[in-house]
Amino acid sequence: MSRRPTTPLIVSSVRYRRLAKEGVSITLGQVFSVLGALVLVRVLTESLDPVQYGQIALGLTIVGLVEQVTMSGLGAGINRFYSVAAEKGDLGGYLHASRYLVMCATLVVAVVGPILLGVLGFVGGAGFVAFAAVTIVFSLLNAYVGMFSAIQNAARRRATVAFNSVLDAWLKVLFAVSMIGLFGASSIAVVGGYLLSSLVVTGSQLYFLGRLLPRQIDWRADRRPWVKQMWAYAWPFSTWGIFTWAQVSSDRWALEVFATTQDVGLYAVLFQIGYAPVAMATSMAVSFIGPILFQRSGDASSESRNAGVGILAWRITFLFLGFTVFGFLAALALHEWVFRLLVAAEFRSMSYLLPWVVLAGGLFATAQMLSVKLMSDLRPAAMLWVKIVTAVLGVALNVYGASVAGADGVVVALVTFSVIYLVWMAYLSRPRIAATPAVEQRE
Repeated sequence: MSRRPTTPLIVSSVRYRRLAKEGVSITLGQVFSVLGALVLVRVLTESLDPVQYGQIALGLTIVGLVEQVTMSGLGAGINRFYSVAAEKGDLGGYLHASRYLVMCATLVVAVVGPILLGVLGFVGGAGFVAFAAVTIVFSLLNAYVGMFSAIQNAARRRATVAFNSVLDAWLKVLFAVSMIGLFGASSIAVVGGYLLSSLVVTGSQLYFLGRLLPRQIDWRADRRPWVKQMWAYAWPFSTWGIFTWAQVSSDRWALEVFATTQDVGLYAVLFQIGYAPVAMATSMAVSFIGPILFQRSGDASSESRNAGVGILAWRITFLFLGFTVFGFLAALALHEWVFRLLVAAEFRSMSYLLPWVVLAGGLFATAQMLSVKLMSDLRPAAMLWVKIVTAVLGVALNVYGASVAGADGVVVALVTFSVIYLVWMAYLSRPRIAATPAVEQRE
């Protein structure tokens, strides 16, 4: 009597072991990265007063500007097209195109940077220029770290991604404390520490990238087809980047205008404890799930593969919603204890707002999961209007909220924005009416 072949069972077992290993790497990396970020908050709130903390929060909006407008789209394109290039056997052309696009983005920053410094010098005075210059250099290095991480993540080198994430989080603590000890407590000392951390992590990323890439890669391979595809995919990100940056930054600047820099500092701590850990967890979850969905959908030409990706994406979305509700209820019960543990006494007056910031972060994270579905379908342009319109609305809500009720109004605006964004993204990502046949499982 003949035996049935066991190859599918073996393949399935190997696949699940690989996924389990990747999941462990991502989870450990996330836990220690969040822990490092929270330790950094505790250290800085012990060393700085709320006004100095507010100055750092305002200055770091420059980092968001550089990353959102010049680099975020390229990072998304680099992440999305690795699996396509690997499937087609043309990593040389893909890497050549990636390097070319990053060089172009760097040139843009080099040209716009001095202009931005001039504007900031006019608005904030000569003393602010040095801080802004260090921040711009830090933002560029931070963007490089993101690019290199995107390639490693797309190649599913999860342990490498997790290691560099943890390294960055804890080096920020080490170098920020060292710079404060050497030069005194100031915003420029803290950002200088951040810059040193990015330098070290950039070197680490280059080392691991050299180990990842095959020696026989042809760096002279034709980059033009990949440049065209990657830019067609990336330009919507850069287009809406200026609007999303304005929305993300307007809460702090609205408080600066309608309240005080001290309120900015208190709100920044609230945001870092309630929203930032959720954002970090989402980023790590998406970095785990994204390449899997991208490999399953391939070049998005197969309706059956796309349908299967959609089913999986919606299941994960409902899981995110469940975690959001749990996080909101936990913060509602424990917000005072959390603030006593994580921040200095001078920064604890806004702890009652923590549950609502956690809720806003969770709802936004859920919507970001749905955006991965659209990216796997190679439809980032479908998100263009939702990104722009909700960002403009978010800016208006932040300004109105800050003018009427200060930090309380800004938090209400944050929750309102997240709800609208999630509903619109859910509509764009809704399952199609066509039947969804069985899907070829790919990792």
